[in-house]
Amino acid sequence: MSQSVQVAKPEDAEEIFALLQRAYATLLAQDIHFTITQGNVSQVRQTIERETVLVLRKWQRAVATVTVRFPWTQEANAPSQLPFIHWFAVDPDFKGQGYGREIISWAEDRLLKETLKAPGVYLATAVKHPWLSELYQRRGYQPFYHRTNPLGEALVFLKKEFHSDASSDMARSA
Repeated sequence: MSQSVQVAKPEDAEEIFALLQRAYATLLAQDIHFTITQGNVSQVRQTIERETVLVLRKWQRAVATVTVRFPWTQEANAPSQLPFIHWFAVDPDFKGQGYGREIISWAEDRLLKETLKAPGVYLATAVKHPWLSELYQRRGYQPFYHRTNPLGEALVFLKKEFHSDASSDMARSA
């Protein structure tokens, strides 16, 4: 099986936009509204140019994506100065096969912890989403903030702090 996680390039915008629309369509059917559902390819291309958009490819096909926004590119009223995970999606044809867990883990472990030495990360999801908040909490995220998005969707923000092995070892020996 040929599989890899790559940083998206502007020429990937159409494919990533299509993946996001397919994945978020199920949320629209549940009356959950995220701003990307009203976005366009140009917006995705601009995001690829400003932020880090990861894409998990299997046999050259984009099957999952996640975007990481860094503190220096966030709006002034961001609820945290940690990196922010957004636009997380798995192609519906590949749901339930572990690709979502894999790309989120890659973003957390390889990009944020190992490469950037980030102290943590945060994300948001719809309050009324039937299972995402619980899934993120099982992954170590804790709710810390609430806000409504421009489409009127109530959001819960969840934060995960990373602990380096060195700081964990120091805490245990103290």
